[in-house]
Amino acid sequence: MFRWGILSTAKIGREHVIPQFQDAENGVVTAIASRDHARARALADRFGVPLAYSSYEELLASSEVDGIYIPLPTSQHIEWSIKAAEAGKHVLCEKPISLNAGEIGPLIAARDANNVLVSEAFMVTYHPQWRKVRSLIAEGAIGSLRHVQGAFSYFNTDPTNMRNDAALGGGGLPDIGVYPTVTTRFSTGREPLRVQATVEMDPDFGTDRYASVKADFGTFEMSFYCSTQMAARQSMVFHGDDGFIEVTAPFNSGDYGHPTVVLQSRGHDQATTFRFGGVRQYRLEAEAFVRKVGGSDDEVFTLEQSVLNQKFIDAVYRAATHDGWETV
Repeated sequence: MFRWGILSTAKIGREHVIPQFQDAENGVVTAIASRDHARARALADRFGVPLAYSSYEELLASSEVDGIYIPLPTSQHIEWSIKAAEAGKHVLCEKPISLNAGEIGPLIAARDANNVLVSEAFMVTYHPQWRKVRSLIAEGAIGSLRHVQGAFSYFNTDPTNMRNDAALGGGGLPDIGVYPTVTTRFSTGREPLRVQATVEMDPDFGTDRYASVKADFGTFEMSFYCSTQMAARQSMVFHGDDGFIEVTAPFNSGDYGHPTVVLQSRGHDQATTFRFGGVRQYRLEAEAFVRKVGGSDDEVFTLEQSVLNQKFIDAVYRAATHDGWETV
């Protein structure tokens, strides 16, 4: 069994990742670290985890841990991913893995120098819902793809929340804008060439609270918006000349409804609905990661893919400073 260590007691770990990692068929959580030992011990006891450490350094030095899951604030992702790699640990780091694409190069170097697997935790790329979307597009189920439309929003004005802290890497684009971008790239196998964007900043937090983006992928166009101060919504639609695919609960299945993929063909009254109830995408992510560590040919999200997705987000920020197109 692969032995996971969790770096911090962050909410995503408590509510989603640790429970699903514990249920994985090829791994188990053996250690949790926090700068507050009492918090680490309490969370470890809650999930039956044997080891609790009072510093991140202790966890990285532990011989009882094979890989590290990092749900720290974005501003700390690169630093601790590099430290974990240098300690000889495999790394699964929460998205976004960096604040800009240029930061990822040193992490790639650390990965290669220490012969470890390092991956950004885009759990959606392991969900069969998105594997289905990709296969439908590839087999021509909607003809030639012409347009992708996406949305992701929630309402959060809590000044103590790290998503509203610019120093910690907060903001809508890093937190949720990365999902329409990564799922479009994943499903189509194509990269954006140029973007146009409007980005609205929160005057108190200094983070982006709304972004509207148009992207040119060469053979199709994409448009999406994201917001941290609008009513909660998730949607993705892939529209071709022979039909369209609508993805419900595309990113957080359960929290935003039941995950389905609806295929509507041109000239047909009846749509075909593919349902994906009971899928635990964090478990699938963990299991694929561990198999990859063991030498399988499982598809995992690479750091090279992380660079490409972050370049998309970086270009959106640049495009927002002027009218017209910005090259990605």
